[in-house]
This record gives sequence, structure tokens and C-alpha cells, in this order.
Amino acid sequence: MSEPGKGSRGGGRGGERAGREAGWSLSATAEGEGVRLELGLPDLGGRPVTAVIRLDRGEARAFARALLAAAGDATERTFFGPQDT
Repeated sequence: MSEPGKGSRGGGRGGERAGREAGWSLSATAEGEGVRLELGLPDLGGRPVTAVIRLDRGEARAFARALLAAAGDATERTFFGPQDT
């Protein structure tokens, strides 16, 4: 976890996409009985945008499962398996 707005997790400066920096940031901070997520986009329609999502523990788990499922689906569609070559 990181401090709000620090963006130490995710695509920030370290991530690349098609040879260029991803340019987004994601941070998660424990907040009471839940979590605060901040997604920073440096250029959305010509302006920087930060989305803040506050989730309780159950919502955070459901959100994490949905993100993992989406990432798995995207990975399967991106990489060819032995049967596809």
C-alpha cells in the first residue's frame, strides 16, 4: 500500500505499453475497515484526472476478484498457446 496520490503501484513510470510509458498510476491505502483506491490518469481529454474509490472489505475483495478475472481474460486473448500456433 502507499500514501494517497503517490501512485507506487501499477502502471505509473515503470509500466510500458506498445513501447511507450503507460502513464497512469494506482495507489491503495487502508482506510478504517476498507480501502481507498486512487487511479491517476495524466491526460484524459486534455486534462489530468484522479478517480478515488472507497470500498469496504467485502467490496474490495469483489473488486479484486473482478480485476483478476479481467486480467486473466486479457492474458488469454493476448498470448497464443501451443494449440494456437
